[in-house]
Amino acid sequence: MSHEFDLAAIRQALRHPLPGQVAQMRMSTRPRFGLEARPPGHQPRQGGVLILLYPKDGRLHFPLTRRTEKVEEHKGQISLPGGAREGDEPLAWTALRETCEELGVDPQSVEVLGALTPLYIFPSDYCITPYVAARPDRPTFVPDPVEVAEVLEVPLATLLDPTIRREEAWVLHGIATRVPFYQIGEHKVWGATAMVLSEFAAVLGDR
Repeated sequence: MSHEFDLAAIRQALRHPLPGQVAQMRMSTRPRFGLEARPPGHQPRQGGVLILLYPKDGRLHFPLTRRTEKVEEHKGQISLPGGAREGDEPLAWTALRETCEELGVDPQSVEVLGALTPLYIFPSDYCITPYVAARPDRPTFVPDPVEVAEVLEVPLATLLDPTIRREEAWVLHGIATRVPFYQIGEHKVWGATAMVLSEFAAVLGDR
């Protein structure tokens, strides 16, 4: 099955009520660690991540990054570009700034289309807000060698391909865990990144 996407339609869909946690949880580990350990009133650190849409070979794509072994958290995992908020900057700017720092994408070349549902990540104690943005042409990626080991350019239609959604039994934190993931090439995209992408897939019509 082929899928074609119109940026105006995506922008409009992001203005509607979001699928939210229901869609996120489709790709959550079971059990999902840490939610019960979050004390009432706790204020996690804030961060922003970006789903950056751009044309390549006639289809919309978005980048994922494989993190290096030099970063403090989530070493070697597949992630969306993004990171920690600095000061009281708007979280949309956090996502754009971090994408610039990680991949060399000029924020002025990008249009923010909308936001997805914030997601709390227990291991790093972050609440991330995902943003969807677009630019009219493919960026020339300049990966930061400290943070980015590899850039994966993923066709947007891939998210709606049911064959890439898999699940395995892993042992995490010493506990037997069911882990859903997206199999993208040789990489397993799981955890918070998969949960964000699951909600975006629902926005695109994969409900």
